[in-house]
Amino acid sequence: MRFRAFHSLALIPLLVFQLLAQEGALQVNVIAGEGQLVNIHRRINPQPVVEVRDANGNPIEGASITFFLPAQGPGGTFSNGSMTSTIVTDRNGLATAAGIRPNDQTGPFEIHVVASYHGQTGRATIAQTNIVASTSGGGGGGHFGFGTRAWVILGICAGVIAGGVYLATRGQSSKSPNTGIVITPGAPTVGAPQ
Repeated sequence: MRFRAFHSLALIPLLVFQLLAQEGALQVNVIAGEGQLVNIHRRINPQPVVEVRDANGNPIEGASITFFLPAQGPGGTFSNGSMTSTIVTDRNGLATAAGIRPNDQTGPFEIHVVASYHGQTGRATIAQTNIVASTSGGGGGGHFGFGTRAWVILGICAGVIAGGVYLATRGQSSKSPNTGIVITPGAPTVGAPQ
């Protein structure tokens, strides 16, 4: 009897090892979303994407992927109001966590991903950060915001002035006096030469 109990206990590490080997059999790779800054004032932000491959590196179609958002703190919800969403991978082994709406709390958070397919599982974590950023853009950063508009308006004004100089000096003979254009600091005015 003791031998049988000892023999059964000796099998536990082997069983645990087999379960862990099965769990690690799926490779879950983060394709998009890692390190993403999520603007809490935007309705649409880039969507996290994961890829699932088997132990041989082949993409798995039909794997079940569950995305878990944090229950508290910075994070968000999916379009249905839930903090979890389950997606099935496409023929390329890809699954997208679409429809995440950020909450109003700023700071870092993690999206946990669990993949399962025919008794095998795999995991990944996607780190993101909720931030507050102006939706109208700013003076830089490639956005067409107030700062950029000011430069565009200034450029248009300069073009109008240059065109006015060109038209004013065009076609004048050498006998006519050059009346010129007077530019004075202050509010811009356009009028006849003085």
